[in-house]
Amino acid sequence: VRDLTENARDLDESDLSARIPEAGNDEIAQLARTYNAMLDRLQGAFETQRRFVDDAGHELRTPITIVRGHLELMGDDPADRRETIELVTDELDRMARIVDDLLVLARAEQPHFVNREPTDLAALTTGLLERARAMGDRPWVFDGTAEGWFEADPQRLTQAVLNLVRNAVEHTAEGQEIGLGSAWVGNEVHLWVRDHGPGVPVEDREHLFERFHRGASARRRSEGAGLGLAIVSAIVDAHGGQVTLGCPDSGGSVFMISVPAGPGATRPAPSDPTVGAGFADPTVPLDPTKEPTWPGS
Repeated sequence: VRDLTENARDLDESDLSARIPEAGNDEIAQLARTYNAMLDRLQGAFETQRRFVDDAGHELRTPITIVRGHLELMGDDPADRRETIELVTDELDRMARIVDDLLVLARAEQPHFVNREPTDLAALTTGLLERARAMGDRPWVFDGTAEGWFEADPQRLTQAVLNLVRNAVEHTAEGQEIGLGSAWVGNEVHLWVRDHGPGVPVEDREHLFERFHRGASARRRSEGAGLGLAIVSAIVDAHGGQVTLGCPDSGGSVFMISVPAGPGATRPAPSDPTVGAGFADPTVPLDPTKEPTWPGS
């Protein structure tokens, strides 16, 4: 009890790392474990808050500087004022998206970030394609969908896949196709987005899913902040899955999301021809480093 009292007296928000011994199984030891667990939660909350503030300050400084500089230089000429207002509006939109993305990443560290529910895989996949078509003028290819139900947060998974779609649109030109689809692989559900863009340079692959990472050759739109793939990673991690990058020899990229189907998942029997539509053999795990066999190829 004395150790607990002294530890509580010495605590401050700059250092929450101290813990008290948990030896034994008596009531005092249980109190110590409960107290240390509380400190773990507090430390995590403070670290999340500090990271959010640091990230916000890091990324919002540039658009604020741009807005202020152009407003200070804005003259009385109507054309000049109109151009400045358009630029300022664009920067404010970019700031709003950055704040939204940072809030998603901050919430990703909370216990109820994802709300799993029975999710229709076919409906989710076809809905993703419909949304994707509105995000860019590209030849969209539907690689097929598997049937069945799995346990996931459909809104969060939609957010993750559409971030991959946005990334594919930003790194392809008109006429370069983008495909997406889904499949069962063992007890996992796989969702992917593939493109025929320039691919990801080797030097960028290791840090691709880190916050604010931008590849040396990336062609980002003005509102991009290097947070999209970090959000994808956070959402997939919260589902207990993983996101991987495949770089086929033929060029382009394949981003593959793999998530556990969950104990309540239901899927057609293996003899059902709808199982794993889009793949010749849905029971064979995909190697994201190799070119998948797409329908019609």
